[in-house]
Amino acid sequence: MDVIPAIDLLDGQVVRLRQGRYDEVTVYHDDPPRLAASWAGRAARLHVVDLDGARDGAAAQRELVREIVTAFGSGVQVGGGIRTPDAIEAYLELGVDRVVLGTAAIRDPDLVRAATRRQPGRIIVAVDARGGLVATDGWLEQSTRRAVDVVRELGAGLAAVLYTDIERDGMETGPDIAETARLARDGGVPVIASGGVGTLEHLGLLAREPGIAGAIVGRALHEGRFSLEEAVAAARPDVR
Repeated sequence: MDVIPAIDLLDGQVVRLRQGRYDEVTVYHDDPPRLAASWAGRAARLHVVDLDGARDGAAAQRELVREIVTAFGSGVQVGGGIRTPDAIEAYLELGVDRVVLGTAAIRDPDLVRAATRRQPGRIIVAVDARGGLVATDGWLEQSTRRAVDVVRELGAGLAAVLYTDIERDGMETGPDIAETARLARDGGVPVIASGGVGTLEHLGLLAREPGIAGAIVGRALHEGRFSLEEAVAAARPDVR
């Protein structure tokens, strides 16, 4: 299972929100490209979220993402406010490896299908759920769609599904392993777990579930709960 460090961008800084709340912000770094460079060669992938874009509905920090891609190299995946074909192509032209679509998956499923046809294996659908129902618009709006239904509808051609339990995000209380594993089993697409990873044990438990291809780690890394190398080792229990 891949351990994927996260850089969440808000006003040009690396931050973490608690439970997706923009009024619960912790700032960790003021130089995102430098942080990305520190992880280059130590992780296969890097997860970047434009929180300004997610909230406002349009990519807001494209130039900063370009600098992050230059600093980290291949393997960057980006989400946040990407809701048009032009926005998808613009990020891919920057050298981004995979684009993450969230609100678009609910509002415009045809956009997702068209994107996966044009760029097979390079589109990730972010399924962010609160109480089992998918949230949109930077987690500010609640839909009536179940996560597994969204995945089944859009699964063909996707690189992966990024599943976040909003109630656990940034809380370090542990991911919803049972629901994440169920989505991997029933959705038919590799799942990347996000939200709540706070210990090496959490990573080990996720790694034992078939179909969970990766785990996003943010606050726990930023606050030094463990090192990136320790996290990568914990996510490979078969080689320990």
